[in-house]
Amino acid sequence: MGMTIAEKILKSHTTAKEFKSGDIIKVDIDIALANDITAPIAIKAFRSCSQKGVFDLDRIVLVLDHFTPNKDIASAEQCKFVRDFAKEYHIGNFFDAGEAGVEHALLPEEGLTLPGDLIIGADSHTCTYGGLGAFATGVGSTDFAAAMLTGQAWLKVPESMKFIFKGKPGRWVGGKDLILYLIGDIGVDGALYKVLEIEGPAISALDLSNRLTMANMAIEAGAKAGIIAPDAVTDAYIKPRARRDYTMYKSDHDATYVSIKEYDCEVIEPQVAFPHLPENTRGISEVGEITLDQVVIGSCTNGRIEDLRVAASIMKGNKVAKGLRCIILPATPRVFKMAEAEGLIKIFLEAGSIIGPPTCGPCLGGHMGILAQGERALATTNRNFVGRMGHPKSEVYLSGPAIAAASAITGKISSPQEIIV
Repeated sequence: MGMTIAEKILKSHTTAKEFKSGDIIKVDIDIALANDITAPIAIKAFRSCSQKGVFDLDRIVLVLDHFTPNKDIASAEQCKFVRDFAKEYHIGNFFDAGEAGVEHALLPEEGLTLPGDLIIGADSHTCTYGGLGAFATGVGSTDFAAAMLTGQAWLKVPESMKFIFKGKPGRWVGGKDLILYLIGDIGVDGALYKVLEIEGPAISALDLSNRLTMANMAIEAGAKAGIIAPDAVTDAYIKPRARRDYTMYKSDHDATYVSIKEYDCEVIEPQVAFPHLPENTRGISEVGEITLDQVVIGSCTNGRIEDLRVAASIMKGNKVAKGLRCIILPATPRVFKMAEAEGLIKIFLEAGSIIGPPTCGPCLGGHMGILAQGERALATTNRNFVGRMGHPKSEVYLSGPAIAAASAITGKISSPQEIIV
């Protein structure tokens, strides 16, 4: 019987001779990741053990990105706690200050996460790296602490679901729209503890940025991981960056799936997720009149240079609607530099946008864009739960960068076709 890409990666990282879905196996990990929110808890657990060092200085990654630049004394203390630990244990892959970016955009850029890897992170959106063809999943801080000690983790083997995207996506339809459409179809618990394996002609035509976006939101369907098989596009992105050797796996033709679904991209419009769940999706033609107070373009989902290029192509020569706050957060320092070199930052500033540093910031209600009671925001982030971006009586809508940019100009949720014919 054939194996899925997820099963092949797990097999290459365990000593278990045989396993099946539902079995619990011990796996060796390639990368263990934590941030300024989750790392302090893990460090305290790590210090409670007698072992003096981490399992591998090159396989631990710490990124200060959620509440940075520090918004208050508490966040400053958390970051200092992680900073001191990284210095004491000589953690080379420690990203702070001008080197820090949103972790799930930063690590692929740095060549730290690779095809065929088994990656755990003390952050639920660790599944992003499945866009490279890795098995990547979020874990708790104590699991991360154990991984720092041993280089291993225990995982229950998940079943896989296959999703095939056929046809050619329409104008302004990107990876964010495709994954929102999928989540809208199966629901936020439709892939509970399963692997979303995503493929098809439409996926093969996507760049790495859009693939990472789709894998990023696998968790919003309840999935343990999301995986897109690596190909020539992946290899072209990874080869100049990779710090280690890597293996590009693909599923066998006779692999077993719990379900297989097909989607016709020809009928998928740009999508908007309404409050307060990512599954509450509607095509842009069904949105209606939704006025906005704020638009956020950034995050680990849509803060890459490709996203900023889309937004800038719509905002160029236009002005942000009076009374609306449009916040642009390039995901990494490299993205920021590229956006400046390409003239995108100038376009955003001339339109009346606010440009912030690489940070998660408003995505989790951290800072740099908190909503007041009764306010509405449209964001290119990944979650729109009650109170996610501020007051529990505020509202967050989700979209890709094209709709977000157009909406910043009109002051209401709008199609780019209203700006660019």
